Amino acid sequence: MKRARPLPSDLPHFSAPAKLNLFLHITGRRADGYHELQTLFRLLDHGDRLAFAVNDSGRVRRVTEVPGVPPEQDLVVRAAQALQRRCGTRQGVDIWLDKRLPLGGGLGGGSSDAATVLRVLDRLWGCHLAQDELLALGRALGADVPVFVAGHTAWAEGVGERLTPLSLPPDWYLVVRPPVHIATAELFAASELTRDCRPLKIRDFLAAGAENVFEPLVRQRYPAVREALDWLARFAPTRLTGTGSCLFATFPSRAAAEAVQRRLPSRWQGFVAAGVDRSPLLRELEALSAPTVSWAVAKR
Repeated sequence: MKRARPLPSDLPHFSAPAKLNLFLHITGRRADGYHELQTLFRLLDHGDRLAFAVNDSGRVRRVTEVPGVPPEQDLVVRAAQALQRRCGTRQGVDIWLDKRLPLGGGLGGGSSDAATVLRVLDRLWGCHLAQDELLALGRALGADVPVFVAGHTAWAEGVGERLTPLSLPPDWYLVVRPPVHIATAELFAASELTRDCRPLKIRDFLAAGAENVFEPLVRQRYPAVREALDWLARFAPTRLTGTGSCLFATFPSRAAAEAVQRRLPSRWQGFVAAGVDRSPLLRELEALSAPTVSWAVAKR
């Protein structure tokens, strides 16, 4: 995708990592219409980047233009405003976004951006909310936001809010995106969607793996994604992430993943990333909390 202009060099930069769904099951449907899910969120060492400049205007302003996403609809802006209301702060902020993850790809880009906003502005605005409070704000913004707030690869249940952190082998992934936009609501409404998967235990998945219940639907309705899935499966085990349109293959090393990336047809985009148990954002926040580091650069 087209890259935005660089983030300001005089401000700290913060990660908003991508995620993969290593599998995705629906185990039932609740009375409120939401689906009960099981999935394993795998965080990656690749994602968007954000920068923040706190001010006294009281306004939340997204400086970077994101094509197709008006500021008032952007989770970045909505997350900042939700935290502002919760904390009762009169401070404002300018937010820059280096958008590296494709919109609507199933990589959690918007949700991860929102989580980074909550975690960073909680520090910059001096809110100091407990993690449970930040998780609650995240849940109100979207089902995928809490895992990024928590900042760990995790087994997830419910609508994605019940999280069990996991440590996984250090796999590498080639992530591929065909030029397709998938309507998530359409897939969830499909009559042929499997909604009665047998609940898995973590040990069951680790021993034998599991499928993404949306993959058969996407294969049927989006030939370009089906083509990419079949092509990539020639080289390594391949899955759809979330409801797509991105898919991924798992490799034991960076070199193995990059060797296949070099063969990727030009009509598809792709990147190689390592799976990580802990979000790089947590490390960045810890470094900036050190006594020798000043936050003054983040206030203009």
